[in-house]
Formats: sequence, C-alpha cells, structure tokens
Amino acid sequence: MTQTVKSRPVHADRAHPPHGRPRRKRRSAGGVYVLLLALAVVFVGPIFWLLLAALKTREEWVAVPTKVLPEQAQWSNFFHALTDINFPAYAMNSLFLATTYAVLITLSSAVVGFGFARLRAPGKRAMFLVLLSTMMLPQVLTLLPTYVMFSWLGLVNTYWPWVLWGLAASPFLVFLFRQFFAAIPRELEDAAIIDGCGWGRIFATIFLPLSRPVLVTAFLLSFTWSWGDYIAPALLLDVDHTTLSVAITAWYQDPRGNPLPTVQAAAAALYVIPVLLIFLFAQRYFVRSVVASGIKG
Repeated sequence: MTQTVKSRPVHADRAHPPHGRPRRKRRSAGGVYVLLLALAVVFVGPIFWLLLAALKTREEWVAVPTKVLPEQAQWSNFFHALTDINFPAYAMNSLFLATTYAVLITLSSAVVGFGFARLRAPGKRAMFLVLLSTMMLPQVLTLLPTYVMFSWLGLVNTYWPWVLWGLAASPFLVFLFRQFFAAIPRELEDAAIIDGCGWGRIFATIFLPLSRPVLVTAFLLSFTWSWGDYIAPALLLDVDHTTLSVAITAWYQDPRGNPLPTVQAAAAALYVIPVLLIFLFAQRYFVRSVVASGIKG
C-alpha cells in the first residue's frame, strides 16, 4: 500500500518576498542621510559663517541687508589678528594651561574611576552617587566661592588653580573611566594578585594601558574645556598671564577704541585650529571609548 504525502502549501509571502521591503529600506536610509546632512549643516554652518566674516571688510560686516559673500577676500585680517596683539604669547599661555589641566585631570579621573570600578569599600555606591550629583551644579554657582578661596590662598594671577582643578578629577570623566574599567574581566586582576602585584601596579601595568581610547578621549575633552574657557582666565589672571580667549574678545580695537569684528573673526578662526587638529587625529579613539564605556553599567 502506498501512502501519499500531502505537501503543505507554501505561503506566498515566504516563496516570494514582497517587493515593498527593499523600497522601504531605501526610503528609511534616504531619510537617515537627509537627517545627517541637515545636522552637518547645523554644526558646520557657524564655522563656515565665521570664515566668511573673517574675509569681509567692516563695512560688509555691518551692511544691511547682510552680504553673505565678500566682494574681495580680506586676507589681511588674518595678518592683523596675528600682529595687532601678542598672539603667539597668549596662544602659548592657553596651550600650557590646557595641556597641564588635561594631563592632570585625565590621570586623576582614571585613578578615581579605577577605585570605583574595582575596589570594594563600604559606602562606595553612595559616594559615587554624590560624585555624579555634583555634575548637576552649574559653574556660576561656584564661581564666587572659588575666587574667594583662591584669593585667600594667594593663588590669583597664577596657574596653580588649574593644577588644583586637574588634581581634583572630573565627575564626568570619572564616570567614563568607571564604566570602561568595570567591563574588563576580573580574571586579569586575579592573576596579577596571585603574582604578587599590588593595586597600584595593577592599575599602572594592566588597566591604564588597556584604557588608551578612554585616555585619549578624556584628554581631548578636558583640553577642549580648558582651551575654550573664558570665565576662569578672565577672573583669575592678569593681562600678562591671561589666555587667548580673553585676548581675542577684549583687545582687537582701532585707535578710537572701537572693536574690529572682522579681525576678531579671523583670530577666532585661528583659535579653533588646534582643537580641530587634535580631534581629527584622535577621533577613532573617541569613537572606541564611547562604545567601550557603554558595554557594562
């Protein structure tokens, strides 16, 4: 006796996938590209407008209606930006402060983040929550007490406040390092402890080399914070020791004391070049650290 096997009917959607799905995917990808292009215009637009302003004359800058493109590029604005004030000296002040602050706060934040991630201590969670809550305090709230404290210690018109700020660590960077260190397997430190390593050696020889992407990112962020800071140098430093951000906003003037906005725009365009160069060279580490720091909470 032969037994007939009934075959199941193949659904139409399984046999022939609908032609609408690839089209929907192309539409969604096109929408994402349009959104990214719009965001790129929003972020690049101010820089492009700054460069156009740096190439205009003062009359074109104040013209009504606004002239988008200059009739003739005024490259002399960049020459005046470099010569009307002691641009190299103020740039070196900014570079010294930003580098010192970035190195110190990166290392101190790494140490604190390592402690919160790997060490056991009573009240560690509560201390970590208190640390994170300090990020909610606006900077202007601590501005006056900070100035009074440094004035009482005799540290005004010196660079010591930036050293102390660097040694105090940053709550955001501590959180960044803590997330990264928490994702490292515990077997590494267990093996090092068996070999007789202490916590300091474990941090310096194992965790610190592994955290190179986060180190570069923390240095980049902290360097940018200090390089672009205007309030602290204007409040704590005198004319000879101040930074480029203060000099650009205050000392580009004609003989009558009127500001020179086009020369200021040229100086501002030169002012952002170091940060852009650092970011272009370190962007791959920046992306890696963002991905790695979100692996484990």
